[in-house]
Amino acid sequence: MLLTAGCGSSHESGEDAKAGAAVPAGFPVTIDNCGVKTTYDRPPSRVVTIHQHPAELMLALGLKDRLVGTAFPDSAVLPELRKDYESVPELAEREPSFETVLDAEPDLVYGGYGSAFDEKEGRSRKAFADAGIDTYLNREYCGEKRVTMKDTYDEIRTIGTLFGVPDRADKLVADLEGRVGKAAGKVEGEPEVPVFVYDSGDKSAFTAGGKSLGTELLRLAGGDNVFTDLDDVFGDVSWEQVVERKPEVIAIYDYAGAGSVEEKKKYLLAQPALADVPAVRNRRFVVLPLTATLVGIRSAYAVEDLARGLHPESFR
Repeated sequence: MLLTAGCGSSHESGEDAKAGAAVPAGFPVTIDNCGVKTTYDRPPSRVVTIHQHPAELMLALGLKDRLVGTAFPDSAVLPELRKDYESVPELAEREPSFETVLDAEPDLVYGGYGSAFDEKEGRSRKAFADAGIDTYLNREYCGEKRVTMKDTYDEIRTIGTLFGVPDRADKLVADLEGRVGKAAGKVEGEPEVPVFVYDSGDKSAFTAGGKSLGTELLRLAGGDNVFTDLDDVFGDVSWEQVVERKPEVIAIYDYAGAGSVEEKKKYLLAQPALADVPAVRNRRFVVLPLTATLVGIRSAYAVEDLARGLHPESFR
C-alpha cells in the first residue's frame, strides 16, 4: 500500500461528493493493489462487492452506508452482520454481469475471488476503469506467495485506509489477533494432527495447497495440512495420495453449489479405498464455511473452530 499526496486520478461521485462532505485526513491516498495503482481523492461512496467475504469485511468496519450492492453469497453470514448484510441489494446469486454492476452506479467494485474480474465475462479491471469505475481485488488473488494471517490483517488495514477509517481497522485487527492468540494458546504444545482438506471432487480430490490460508489456519489450530507440499492455493490430488498420507482428520469446506456437508461425508465414508484412512475409519470430520478460509474477518473465527475440532480435550 502506498500513501501519497497530490492530485487523485479516481473520480469523485456518490453521496460524499453530492453533500460536499469533508474529506478525511490522509487523502489523497494511493493504493497499489495486485499491481494496479489507484489514487483516491476521497473515500469511495458507492461500492459493489462481488463475493461475500469483501462485504462482510466492509460491514465489520461499519461501512454499510457505502454498499450499494453485493453478489455471490457463499454461506450463512456471521450472525452479528446478518441484518446489515440483508439490507444490501443482492445483484446476483453468482458473479453479476458487467451491465448489472454498471446499473448500480458504483464508484468502486471490490472483488473477493479472481473471477470477480473475469476478462472472458467482460468484467476485467480495465473494462471497469474504462467505464470510470475503480476496482480492488482481495490480496489473496494477487498470486504472489503463500497466504498467511498477516495478509488478513493487512487487507483490513488497507480497506480501512481506503475508506478513511484506519482507527476502526486497527481495532478490528486487534480483536481478531486476540481471538487467534487465545485459540492458538489453548493448543500450544499439543502434537500436530494430520489433516486432509476436502473441498470437492470424486475422480480426484480438490484440496487446499501449501499457499492457501487454510494451511496457516490449520497450523495455528494445532494441525498439519497433509498436502502442504502442493505449491498452489488449491489443486487436485489423487485418492491414492490421500490414502498414503493417512490423515487423522478431514476438514470439509462448506459452500453453496458444491454439495452439502452430509453428501460429502456420505461420499467419503462410502469409498472402499478410503476405509482404512484413520479420519474415515474414526469418522473424524471438522466443517468450515469456505468464507472462513479466505482473507477476511472469518479466518480468525476459523482458528478456534478448527482447534476445538482437532484438540477437543484442550477446550474441556
